Amino acid sequence: MNDEDDEIEFRRLDEVNKEELIDLMNNPLVRRQLPLAKDVFDDKAYQKFIQIKNNLWKEHGYGPWAFFINKKFVGWGGLQYEEGGPDLALILHPKYWGTGKIIYKQIIRKAFDEMDFEFITVLLPISRKHDKALLGLHFKPDGEVLLENERFIRFRLSVNDA
Repeated sequence: MNDEDDEIEFRRLDEVNKEELIDLMNNPLVRRQLPLAKDVFDDKAYQKFIQIKNNLWKEHGYGPWAFFINKKFVGWGGLQYEEGGPDLALILHPKYWGTGKIIYKQIIRKAFDEMDFEFITVLLPISRKHDKALLGLHFKPDGEVLLENERFIRFRLSVNDA
């Protein structure tokens, strides 16, 4: 997968089959990348998650999407309000990690060309060492953020650097 002919769709998170989202959020490889995911992601956590993400859309006019490739759910993410502006997240099922670049390009296009953001940020847990990839995409270090007692390094990409 990751072919130019693949159909990529951005949908609302509540359009995802609940079991598929629960499976993704409990995948051990995914959870290693999510330091805020401390408890099992069960039906109750799912309901709370969907409510929080839907509220982001209501409050800020944007929020995360569910990603589908050729009608198959592959993950979620996109842009959501965090610490003063739009923050990019990309949570993909490990089977689809190779599709991240093409989804990222569509998110960036939406952020700067359709939504007219001046910048976006990315928060990486301090345990992640993929900052070279972000620097290669023209993100610049922008300090640290503390969320739920977890430290993150913030990177910022301005529309002029994209």
